[in-house]
Amino acid sequence: MGGFSLVHWIVLGVVAILLLGGGRFSNMMGDVAKGIKQFKKGMAEDDDEKPATRIESKKAADPAYDVEAERTREER
Repeated sequence: MGGFSLVHWIVLGVVAILLLGGGRFSNMMGDVAKGIKQFKKGMAEDDDEKPATRIESKKAADPAYDVEAERTREER
């Protein structure tokens, strides 16, 4: 009761072709195909680009606590 069977889709397709006309329907499908081709071409162009340069990490991390600054505060 919730889904469409193959017969329902065929009837829906025939009604769409009759309402829109064969030429108009094929033009719409052609536009969809062109869009898919452009999308694939754009994705392929993204793959061809060189990846961004790798950012090297520091060998030693900066201390979270500045010992020298703390000593100066204590001396005051």
